[in-house]
Amino acid sequence: MEAAARGLSKYGYANLVLARVAGEAGYTRGALYHLFANKEDLALAVVRWVEETWDAEVGRPAAAEADPVDALMTMARGHAVYCRRDVADVMMTLRVEFAGQDHPVGRAITEIIDRLETDCAGLIAAGRSSGAIPPGPPPAEMASAYLGIVEAVGIQLAGHAPYDVEIADRAVRGLLGLPPGSTRSRSVGASTAVHTATQVQHPS
Repeated sequence: MEAAARGLSKYGYANLVLARVAGEAGYTRGALYHLFANKEDLALAVVRWVEETWDAEVGRPAAAEADPVDALMTMARGHAVYCRRDVADVMMTLRVEFAGQDHPVGRAITEIIDRLETDCAGLIAAGRSSGAIPPGPPPAEMASAYLGIVEAVGIQLAGHAPYDVEIADRAVRGLLGLPPGSTRSRSVGASTAVHTATQVQHPS
């Protein structure tokens, strides 16, 4: 999965060469075709794998937060840490490549993004109900902007620790209308937690 994700990130779906993926992963091309029927099947498996690893390292820790604001901040910081991995931008690469096309890979990514936006809109609405997040644009639009910021910071500052986490925190706080907060101790905690999760679940 990692070899395929790296290949898709670097070359895109259209230019992905399965023999190269197989060689990097230590398989023959025939062995790869034994596991996956074709390039589409492999790309869909990568999308599922990224969704599962992201959920384990970012989504579930955020969902475990009782407070909706804490959940949104945990997700933003956790995503910045996740993006330090060289396979993290595969979803954006595929999303751009399949934009406006009716393709199974593009549809799979759109479904993931739609679910995530719905979850984030729910957290924003809950934060407003509790008074923790001030009034503003509708939660759906806010959720879309939130994910855009989180994604952009992850792409632009990938690997620039600890500033990736700190800037993600600042940017999201600004969007949500929250006061600035001290992020250094929480950034270290988020990095340690996600690093530990990566070590525990690191499929190849």
